[in-house]
Amino acid sequence: MPTQIPQKFHHNNETHKETLLKFIALLAILIVYFLYMSWKYDASTGLAVTLLTWSFFVLCTPIADGGFILAFPIRLLFGIKMSITQTILWFVAIGINLIMIFYSPASYDLSFLTNLLKTIITEPYPYWSILILSALGTFLSIIFGDEMMDVTQHRHRKQHHKYGSRYRTLLTLGFTLLIVVSYYHLLSNLHITIVE
Repeated sequence: MPTQIPQKFHHNNETHKETLLKFIALLAILIVYFLYMSWKYDASTGLAVTLLTWSFFVLCTPIADGGFILAFPIRLLFGIKMSITQTILWFVAIGINLIMIFYSPASYDLSFLTNLLKTIITEPYPYWSILILSALGTFLSIIFGDEMMDVTQHRHRKQHHKYGSRYRTLLTLGFTLLIVVSYYHLLSNLHITIVE
């Protein structure tokens, strides 16, 4: 008789604990960033810059950290897969940028990341490829995030995906490597180096 894999969140489960700690760390960073920007400018400007910075992490990084801040609690409260929420959040982030680029373009000039975001979204070639690569990388990482919520321990991941696990892993690793190399290449065209 196959073992039933629990799917409800519990803070004592190995994979759930890792996911919870990641969420708390990201939320703390977002709150501190908002407080800093509000202190540096004012509350409304701080909120605008924080939203734009959040949208940068949603749209322009090949990991799901920006969207994870909302996708994780929505998964806990309503059981909606993070991959679905992340897709919706992409459209929310695009909407925020459409509004800001037309009604408050000066907000992009207040931080390095928002200025970089403005460059990426206003110069389709070649920088929209960053958006495409980021979407692909985010999709892969959020699938793993959902998988971490579907199992309670790392050893259950093998049971959860027993068919084609080796090929799936090789394909994912190869695709992720391609995304990361292409992403770094595009960033170097923007004269940006990521300090290791």
